[in-house]
Amino acid sequence: MLTPNVDLRNKTVLVTGAAGFIGSCLAKELMKRVDGIRVVGFDNVNDYYDVSIKEYRLLEIEKCAAETGKEWIFIKGNLADKALIDKTFEEYRPAVCVNLAAQAGVRYSITNPGAYIESNMVGFYNILEACRNFPVEHLVYASSSSVYGSNKKIPYSTEDKVDNPVSLYAATKKSNELMAHAYSKLYNIPSTGLRFFTVYGPAGRPDMAYFGFTNKLIKGETIEIFNFGNCKRDFTYVDDIVEGVRLIMGAAPEKKNGEDGLPLPPYRVYNIGNNSPENLLDFVDILQQELVRAGVLPEDYDFEAHKKLVPMQPGDVPVTYADVSDLERDFGFKPSTSLREGLRRFAEWYKAFYLA
Repeated sequence: MLTPNVDLRNKTVLVTGAAGFIGSCLAKELMKRVDGIRVVGFDNVNDYYDVSIKEYRLLEIEKCAAETGKEWIFIKGNLADKALIDKTFEEYRPAVCVNLAAQAGVRYSITNPGAYIESNMVGFYNILEACRNFPVEHLVYASSSSVYGSNKKIPYSTEDKVDNPVSLYAATKKSNELMAHAYSKLYNIPSTGLRFFTVYGPAGRPDMAYFGFTNKLIKGETIEIFNFGNCKRDFTYVDDIVEGVRLIMGAAPEKKNGEDGLPLPPYRVYNIGNNSPENLLDFVDILQQELVRAGVLPEDYDFEAHKKLVPMQPGDVPVTYADVSDLERDFGFKPSTSLREGLRRFAEWYKAFYLA
């Protein structure tokens, strides 16, 4: 077990992507759990998906700040705006930066590559530069399970080579890890990259399968199940992701010098996944049951008439499966929320948000 070396109490934490799915949940959890914390949120609130969900998440953070008496500051801006990033760091001097802002989505990267270069490459460079010029105790940033590409060996381990991305999105995330490593080495910035595996839950991303399927089924449209249903995904519930991030924030890689007198990079990477891949058809079956249970869909809904098995999409991989042994070793933690429990909470949220 690692000994925590970053005390978040009475500190300022910067969360980029704060209107996003994981970022908003993290901001609320930090306010609930950490005494005297000040959370600065940064997001451009773009329209890649339904902005009303982002606005809902921001309202929920504001409510949480009021209930917990914590300071919440929100800055609307673009990660690629270097002057604004520098100004934010200079004004608020965050002790920890959690960079969750990114252009997400594998398929969108095929048709809109420029959005990924701007946000995931230029934006991350701006964060690294700010961490260099306004030193932080710990930089934690989102990578992705997509960096494993079409690796045949499963479960995916952080020791595996990840040199064959199958989408531009994956390539930008791998690049983030390389950039962070270089900055850690050159400027002694303690940084930890987190490879998230298929995150889901209430108020999640509408472009994710479980959310998109629900939207289509409600409209009576047909859902497409890729690779004829022969896909497995390591679905990870958002609360488990957030708990992993919170624990990791408090344990920065140590700064040390090597035999050459130069800094050894204070750098780590972890997988955060459920360590339990689920077949896509089983996942759809559980989702159907929970949507009926929550009253989102009627009990006599003809699911079979609204399902279509189709080939694999470009940029997708057949299996994702996280080896989380280093997360267990260092923090005594591994995600544990079952798919049924997680989808039940999503279905209940969906009913309250859209149908109440």
